[in-house]
Amino acid sequence: MYKILLVDRCYFSLLGLRQLINKNNTFCISETDNLLLAREKIMQWQPNMVIADFSGFSSILHNVQQLSAIYSACGKSTRLLVMQSGDHPQIEEYCQKQGTQEIFSKSLPLHDVNSLIEKTLNSRPPFRYRQQHTASLLTLREERVLKLWTEAASNEMIAKVMGISPKTVYTYKRNIRMKLGADNRFSLFLAHPLEVA
Repeated sequence: MYKILLVDRCYFSLLGLRQLINKNNTFCISETDNLLLAREKIMQWQPNMVIADFSGFSSILHNVQQLSAIYSACGKSTRLLVMQSGDHPQIEEYCQKQGTQEIFSKSLPLHDVNSLIEKTLNSRPPFRYRQQHTASLLTLREERVLKLWTEAASNEMIAKVMGISPKTVYTYKRNIRMKLGADNRFSLFLAHPLEVA
């Protein structure tokens, strides 16, 4: 059974793609609307294909090069299908530099989207189990703290849910910022215009 990860900030796109792809229950599908967690899901779950709309994240990217984490996690084993919901030249140019040969519009007719997914899955070499051991960037507890953090939970609420002290939550957040390369505790969540280095 093929595994497909959907990366999109639009709830309706995620729902629609899930229903379109899995109408025959032939795929195992996971999804995320958080670009920070997408890399972790790719590395841990090792999907056969990732379908991503990076344009939905354009308002929260500090730098377009943050997308390199997704490309790095996909490597050569996971197909990345980029389907944009809007016109974002900086993102498209960056994706093409990373090796994405074609960027598709999410406004394609459903039949064409379905054909595109099948073509992408069938155009690659046979899937093999990845022999290399990739270390996860975040621990499972850090992932849980990050998930609660992105849902705007306070340190006290996170501490209560996880059964730890608020000081430990602070330590987890500091480690998460360091691992994800965030300048400060707010930069992961503030909307910034795209900057091209």
